[in-house]
Amino acid sequence: MAKSKTQDPNHTTLDGEHLLDEYVLAHSDAEPEYLYRLWRDTNVRLLHGRMASGRLQGRLLKMMVRMIRPQRVIEVGTFSGYSALCMAEGLAANGSGHLFTYEINDEQEPFTRPWIENSPWADYVTFLIGDAGTEAAGLGESFDMAFLDGDKRTYVETYEALLPLMNPGAFILADNTLWDGHVIDPDYERDQQTAGIRHFNDHVAHDDRVTRVMLPLRDGLTIIRKG
Repeated sequence: MAKSKTQDPNHTTLDGEHLLDEYVLAHSDAEPEYLYRLWRDTNVRLLHGRMASGRLQGRLLKMMVRMIRPQRVIEVGTFSGYSALCMAEGLAANGSGHLFTYEINDEQEPFTRPWIENSPWADYVTFLIGDAGTEAAGLGESFDMAFLDGDKRTYVETYEALLPLMNPGAFILADNTLWDGHVIDPDYERDQQTAGIRHFNDHVAHDDRVTRVMLPLRDGLTIIRKG
């Protein structure tokens, strides 16, 4: 899941290192109040709150939904629900579509489900506890967009499970593909999550079924188009 480094002035203390980040946020859309409260609660109540997508990536996810106009979206790795609700916000603005979001950690459900079901975009989201890699095919759906943000060690396996479910011309957005820069750091040769991301990046780079571009946004975001 996302490792947030960049938030708005209400989210973090401003210092010289983050001046450019703050400039970017000042010239991007604000998040709705509901999402701001979710982000705050995520960071107060959850041990790894920085994994939530946060404002900048959330606004990008909403924009991608507005641009692609998908009818069916799948997310792998719900965590606190922030990214799911950003995409659902985009679906609501489009006036159609539905998001299926999978969280493999059932201990996350008591926090996440109320935030999703009480949100203004609840009708656009189905929240599922389970392994998307093995269970998504059972939905009987095909998808126009996916957000891959689950276990980094199994990114390739999840990608291969999702790709047959994606419609021609569909987009997969894979998060954390730079992994704090560890993908090029020899000190992380034995780290399994770093190895998983490196394997995924190489796998996608040589996959002739797709086209792709890696963006240095936050922790790395790769946009992949099928066909």
